[in-house]
Amino acid sequence: MTLLPPPRVPWQITGNHWIALPCIHPVDGSLHALGVLHRGSRSAIELAGDPDFLQGLGTPLLKPTLGVGGVTRDLAGAQMAWERALGWIPTFSCTISDVVVRGSIFAPYGRDADVAGAVYALSVENRTGAPAEITIGLEGRFAHRQLRVRSARQFVDANVVSHGAEDVLLLEGSAPPGDVAVGIGGDGAAQLSIADNGTNDFALRRVVRVAPGEREHVAFYIAAGPERDGAEATVRVLRRRGWRQLLTSTRDALQSLQQTATNDAMDRVINRNLLFAYFYSVGRALDDAHYYVVRSRAPWNGRGITVRDWEALVWTIPAVQLADAPLARELLLRVCELHGYAPGRGVHYMDGTLFEPGFTLEGAAAYALATDRYIRDTGDDQIVEEPVLADTLYLAADDLASRRDRRVPLYHTEVSPSGTPPAYPFALHGNAVVAQALDVLRRTLDEETAREVEDPEAVRAAIRRHFVVDREGKDTYAAAVDLAGGISVEDDPLGSTLWLPLYDTVARQDSTYRRTVKSIGAEPHLLAQQCARLIGPEAGSVLQWLRRAPLDGGIAAEEVDADGRARGNGGDAALSGLLAWSVWYAVNALGERP
Repeated sequence: MTLLPPPRVPWQITGNHWIALPCIHPVDGSLHALGVLHRGSRSAIELAGDPDFLQGLGTPLLKPTLGVGGVTRDLAGAQMAWERALGWIPTFSCTISDVVVRGSIFAPYGRDADVAGAVYALSVENRTGAPAEITIGLEGRFAHRQLRVRSARQFVDANVVSHGAEDVLLLEGSAPPGDVAVGIGGDGAAQLSIADNGTNDFALRRVVRVAPGEREHVAFYIAAGPERDGAEATVRVLRRRGWRQLLTSTRDALQSLQQTATNDAMDRVINRNLLFAYFYSVGRALDDAHYYVVRSRAPWNGRGITVRDWEALVWTIPAVQLADAPLARELLLRVCELHGYAPGRGVHYMDGTLFEPGFTLEGAAAYALATDRYIRDTGDDQIVEEPVLADTLYLAADDLASRRDRRVPLYHTEVSPSGTPPAYPFALHGNAVVAQALDVLRRTLDEETAREVEDPEAVRAAIRRHFVVDREGKDTYAAAVDLAGGISVEDDPLGSTLWLPLYDTVARQDSTYRRTVKSIGAEPHLLAQQCARLIGPEAGSVLQWLRRAPLDGGIAAEEVDADGRARGNGGDAALSGLLAWSVWYAVNALGERP
């Protein structure tokens, strides 16, 4: 698969489970695109001001403007200073003439605030000695709609901007019933205008009178719905609740998700990536309101709105579980419902439809591992009584049993977690994962079925017999074998030998393991392999590397250079989950320090 290069604009990012705001321009605070998940089309649907929105080109979808003394100005060139409140709410301040402008862009989240919408809140402070009449507005252009699974496809019907009821502007497609509509309205009476020149340019403006030394606030509400009436209704809900209450609820909810370790730098890495995984790998579809786990909602990630069982269950859900155990429980059951009919069979669309066949041992075993981790962390062992989970575990056990070699208690796979065939069919990482899954299944399935499950210690013993090979007179682990003398020592970055201690295959201090780790190239290439190093003896140096690594604006990218700078497939939300969890585990469970 082609790795997409990171965008040239260092976008500010926010969103909630309903709506993604991935492209907020740091120069002028303009919003170039917004996106939602749509179950009916198995995709993300994104609205923008220009087809080249991802590179920051063309007119934005929404841009804040300020009118003082009859002159209207945007905020570009005003030297905006940005901060990210609670790691997730972009806020800025700048000065235009004698007016200080402050802004916040947030997608409401939390109790009574979880809606398919966003708020652009602006305040102006008058630092002159006389009252000032200031016009605060949002203006933009609606010129592009696209559907995206991995690649983007433009809608063929026309984009339409219209004046709805109660001073709401509506953005939608011309062909009913439409998949997505967006409503935009102010928190008070606003002047609405729509250009009649065929460009779909529009503007909303509010006029406030600001006394000397005083400050006034204005908010604009952005709401999404499956069609225009739903979008208007959501604008009304946002108005009724008010931006201040919505912001308070959102801040409180985000605060409850924060993790605290013993090092501020590591806390920032954990929380930045945890929140990105929480909102961009987990989303609610606009047309059915159910949760879905995807690789990433960021439009510059080439893996898009698809996911493997392994990524959903072992990368995303553990990170969510750190912050929100009830949601992790719901997601575990949801993944079983959507993907558990064929454990490990390949890459799926968001709704569980098979996207790319290719069996992985790790995918089939992931259901048992995720269940065990959830029970250990929460104490909620009643989850195994859920029929959808129980059925999935039985199917996973059957699929694993069918992959066992007839002579040796080892298991073969078709592809590795990265989707590429291993050099030989029996992979070390896959068999280590299977051994731990068998241990869980023997404790979870009914007594009669559990007796037929392979002894995990027999698998671990077979790993030691068949995967330990001689290299220059010393024992190391092979990455893959064929049980007929063929061996490969090339480590699979996504199914790395580095993870073995996590699956109770070896101890971190084991000499053969440490020798193997030392033989694996230390040059960073794929971030998933760097996460694996946090389990091994190099954890301290990797934590130190992560303190300095810019990544993709602080969030995970699939491919990085030696300094940790994103090279391809940035905005990787599921990988952000793995990064957040593995850093948390290294610091809190293993006691490592950078």
